[in-house]
Order: sequence, then structure tokens, then C-alpha cells
Amino acid sequence: MASKLREDLSQQDSTWSAEVTYRFAFDAAHRPLPSDANAARQRLEGGNRAFAELLGRVGPSKPARLSIDVDPHDVGLLHGHSAAPKQQPFAAIVGCADARVPVELIFSEGPNDLFVVRAAGNGLGDDVMGSLSYAVDHLKDSLRTIVVLGHSRCGAVSAAVDVHLEPAKYMKIMTLKDLRHIVDRTLVVVQLGATWLERVHGTEVIRRPGYRATLIEVAIVLNAALTAYGMRPGLSLGAGGGIDVVYGVYLLEERLVWAPRREASDWFGLAPAPCDPNEFVMLCDLLASCERVQTLLNGP
Repeated sequence: MASKLREDLSQQDSTWSAEVTYRFAFDAAHRPLPSDANAARQRLEGGNRAFAELLGRVGPSKPARLSIDVDPHDVGLLHGHSAAPKQQPFAAIVGCADARVPVELIFSEGPNDLFVVRAAGNGLGDDVMGSLSYAVDHLKDSLRTIVVLGHSRCGAVSAAVDVHLEPAKYMKIMTLKDLRHIVDRTLVVVQLGATWLERVHGTEVIRRPGYRATLIEVAIVLNAALTAYGMRPGLSLGAGGGIDVVYGVYLLEERLVWAPRREASDWFGLAPAPCDPNEFVMLCDLLASCERVQTLLNGP
């Protein structure tokens, strides 16, 4: 039986494949920079769908393929001669350090397209804000949007949820200053998520089989949304200033970015950062009562 299983897996490995090709073409038109923040968001969403569809086509037939055109100038190739390229990303992405979230790949982008800042739990520490301040001040000719990107099953948020559910676990990180700082910062959104789940589903929600997994995923969304909310004043980005702020959560299982939106039935894509506390409250209501949360609460 074991021998037959190894043979089946070997055959599958030899016939199931997906190929991502970065195509450097000197003789073809290249994608122009998005004209505004809305066009930038649509390009990111379209690239994410293309990546998810590529992996969805993997099967025992011909290889699934995705070609990403790259302007040779973006890697310093000018008519066969090497030169330092001008930095001109159209989006800045604040993502988690998690290795399962390869930012350029999941948005089907190449070099010089994205200004990526990664930190555990995608929080707004001084280094992150300093990097974003540089992008806003020095890359304004190309930068159209800033994206806060969380992801499902985030380890930083999971650690904070476990401390919330079993406070004694905090003793294990008391002497680990850097880790404690991440957990302390994240506990705020965990408490917020727990409060909203109780408001929508009642106090007995904590006894539901999938409560821990649900609280983790709710806190991940709220963490990204709250971070995006704080980014506008933190970077002095006023309304109509040309650079928008959006957020989303990359679902590891579906390979798609997801965010609650009141005006849409399909929540796959990026959502605008809440503009005020009232919008954040509406987001909490939407999230705590959505179908995904209901499914998670029921457990595996």
C-alpha cells in the first residue's frame, strides 16, 4: 500500500505543475503606471486573481502558466547596457514577515512595482512608519496607494489570542521584550474582536467549537483595518491627496485577498481604510456577522 502511494505521488509530481514567467521584453509596450489610486487598486486585485486562478488550474494536464511582463528598465537594462533604474513603485505594501506571503508574487507584480515593508503582525512600528514616510516624500511621482496586508493564520495575532484566552501564558514572554511588544500591541484588537463576537453572537460564543480560530481571523482583519485607519494621520495623507490607503487579508487557503465591504456581496479584494470611528464600528458589525465567521465558529 505504501509503495503504491509513493508511486501515485511520484506520477502526480511529474505531471502537475504551474509556471510563473517573468518576461523581459525590449520590443514590446509595457504596463504604464496606474493613473490614480483606484486604477492601482484594480491592478493589484486583478493580479491577485490571476495568481489564484493560476494555482486553481493546476491539474494532471498541461502546465498552468502565468506570464508577468517586466520593463527591462526596472532592473537597469537600457538597450543592452546596465544602469541603475529609477525607483518608481505604484503601491506601498505593509505586510507581515510570514514567509508564506510572497507579496510581489501574490499580486502578479515584478521588480520596481511595489515598495514592500514587512514586519511581524504588519504593525506600525517606527521603522515601518519611517519607511513609509520615505516613500510618500520621495516616490510621490509614481506612488498611488498604500496597502496594509494581513494574512490568515497569522502567528503574531495567534499568540495574542492565546494570551487573551489563557492570561497565564503571558508569563512565558515577560522577559522577551521584542515579542512582548508585538503581543501587547495586538491585544487591543483581540479584545475588540472578542467584544464584538459577544455582542453579535452572545456571551456563550466562547463555548463554540471554532471560537479560537474565529477570534484569530476576526482580529487579523481588525488589525489590518485599524492599522490602515491610523496611517492617514500618521503620514499626513489628507482626502484627495493622490495617495489612498486600503487594506485586505491574504487567505492562505484560497490564495486570494479578502476584506469586508458593505457595498459588495463578493468580499474578495481590497477595501478602503475606515475614515472615522463610525465606519470602523460598521466594519466590526459586518465582520462579526458575516458568513465566513459563522462557518469558522462551527468548527472544522
